Amino acid sequence: MQAAAVAHGWCAKLDLVLERGHRGRTRLTLNRHRGPLCVQRPFYPESDGRAHVYLIHAPGGVVGGDLLEIDLVLREGARALFTTPAATKFYRSPDQSSSQKQRIRAGADTILEWLPQETILFEAARAELSTRIELAQGARFAGWEILCLGRTASGERFKSGSVTQRFEVWRDGVPLLVERLALGGGDPLLAANGGLAGQPVVGVFALTLGPDGPRASTLIASVRAALPELRSDDRFSITSLRELLVCRYLGPRANSARRCFERAWSVLRPALLDAEAQAPRVWAT
Repeated sequence: MQAAAVAHGWCAKLDLVLERGHRGRTRLTLNRHRGPLCVQRPFYPESDGRAHVYLIHAPGGVVGGDLLEIDLVLREGARALFTTPAATKFYRSPDQSSSQKQRIRAGADTILEWLPQETILFEAARAELSTRIELAQGARFAGWEILCLGRTASGERFKSGSVTQRFEVWRDGVPLLVERLALGGGDPLLAANGGLAGQPVVGVFALTLGPDGPRASTLIASVRAALPELRSDDRFSITSLRELLVCRYLGPRANSARRCFERAWSVLRPALLDAEAQAPRVWAT
């Protein structure tokens, strides 16, 4: 479909439905897009028919006034891993906000993995970010989001602009995790010890715990033992919140956040998601 432009920016919408098909392979049964959001085709690098789906935003960056919406549905029994081929970049926009909204619904007995690369906010960007995960009974989930305030590689800081971010996990209408971040450029919370302590990268990684799986304390110990060596300014934690394990990162580098989360994923995936860790090929490009 042709891209839709409106007065305030680009509007892009992607609707996907995945269903379990013949011999257990998860198939893409609906792939509808408007504007520069799309997927090409699922990949099947794993023997259980789990689909690896790459979400592509062709322009490579989001500018003032843009609106991106993603709606994903996994039907009963489907298994899918979603990621992106590159970081999502929100460019400088002193006058207009940009928005990215993502709603993912996972039916009974599904396995959903939401593992996008990081989101980078340029200095003076204005962004509204929202991800809502809705799980039915028996659905299993692992997902992370990593936010970079400023282009850390070039020493840029988030001195102006604004961001609101919501990351929510629900099961049958009951919230399991609701994370909300609201900051303005130069906000005292960016430097405060009770806020981000001067660090520009923050991330959260949540995984569902099954009723019949290993104890949370055992899994937490395994993750801590497997972590890569952390620098003094990297902060990583893992805790249990009833149905969830929640990992958090705060530090100066997005690649450090990724290393921590990927290592945790590699340890927890066999125990919680029925498969050895197999990184999407696009992560190596």
